[in-house]
Amino acid sequence: MNDHLFGDRFVRAVYDCCVAAHIDTMEIGYKNSDEKFSPAKNGPWKFCHEEDLRRVVGDNDTPLKLSCMADAGKSNWKKDIWPKKDSVLDVIRVAFYHYQLEEALDMIRDAKEKGYEVWGNMMAVTDTEEKDIDRCLAGLAESPADTIAIVDSYGTLLPEWTAYLTKKYVAVAAPAGKTVGIHAHNNQQLAFANSIEAVRNGAMTVDASLGGLGRGAGNCPMELLLGFLKNPKLDIRPVFECLERHFHILQNQMEWGPFPEFMITGQANKHPRAAIAAREGIERGNYAEFYDSVFGDKSNV
Repeated sequence: MNDHLFGDRFVRAVYDCCVAAHIDTMEIGYKNSDEKFSPAKNGPWKFCHEEDLRRVVGDNDTPLKLSCMADAGKSNWKKDIWPKKDSVLDVIRVAFYHYQLEEALDMIRDAKEKGYEVWGNMMAVTDTEEKDIDRCLAGLAESPADTIAIVDSYGTLLPEWTAYLTKKYVAVAAPAGKTVGIHAHNNQQLAFANSIEAVRNGAMTVDASLGGLGRGAGNCPMELLLGFLKNPKLDIRPVFECLERHFHILQNQMEWGPFPEFMITGQANKHPRAAIAAREGIERGNYAEFYDSVFGDKSNV
């Protein structure tokens, strides 16, 4: 959305909100390589160097766990992910496409050996053949990953599909002593519904973001999820307070949410990059034309 150029004050506000709301884990950014992505063009949360993390959260002397995402093919994980004893981070989430499974498994083993809780997040599940899903699940089940996540990268999942996948993931993960998570995108305004469906079918962890903040259509809104869970340990009020104080300002600087372009790519089971480009270009708002570019012009059929 903004090349990870969030200010320290904003990041600290979200951190304080997560602590006050008793959220389990806050993902604070990426562990991507500064050799592959320019630090001059990207903010510190693209890389999450230890000095930047500690500048904002100190030693994180709270129950909140801090997480980073490490992308296969984009991170220098051997060097940049330090041993847990030297880091303020608690969780490493390894994101990969099915064809990157071998590297992902190496990353998972490395992070686990360094002392972290580790997730395996196979992306673009709706654009992955069943045999490849099964292959990745088998590999993750044998790995030291603690959690295996269903990742709806394109925002294409419908609740019944989510239920099917959750049962499939749980059937493989549970015998291996692992939990299942859900990471939903909101292209079709179903991120919340899909999250509920995953929980109903055995998912134990759910990703969400304040105000649904996220690239393109965004993610499952935290305030909706907490209202649904009604867990007495969770406090929803700090979330609304943070939204009030900080997010309305952000909405004046950038946009996110299920605009029609994102709905169209979600319906088409396509990566949202074309929708992002359309929203940023002079053609934004030309919904029918964008639909034709994705599905083909059927006006004369």
